[in-house]
Amino acid sequence: MNAKTFLLAGIAGGIIDFLLGWIFYGMLFKEIYPESENTNLVFIFLGCMTTGFFISYIFNQWASISKPITGLKGGAVIGFFTGLSMNLYMYSNRAVNYQNMVIDVVITIVILAVMGAVIAMVNGKVK
Repeated sequence: MNAKTFLLAGIAGGIIDFLLGWIFYGMLFKEIYPESENTNLVFIFLGCMTTGFFISYIFNQWASISKPITGLKGGAVIGFFTGLSMNLYMYSNRAVNYQNMVIDVVITIVILAVMGAVIAMVNGKVK
């Protein structure tokens, strides 16, 4: 694995995750996912960067994904399983709102699909 490719793609993916999360959760679906007074944007950013590096690692080390359409598909699959598992954990100790669960899974699929396409594009350009 090329460390430069991994780092650049991971950073690009993390930034995309942060920006799309702000658009979806901070603007479009703010009434469903209100910001609490305890929200720590530094931790959110670090979480986004972690996801970017995670997808970059998978695409670089295991899958050799460097075409945006392949990254889009791979990111969507990872997004589906990630979004579904997070929501199943989240609703394990409170009343289930199936509509919000489906919305969140779809948002996660879209964000990770776009992130996957960007990471793959960076992989293809840097290699």
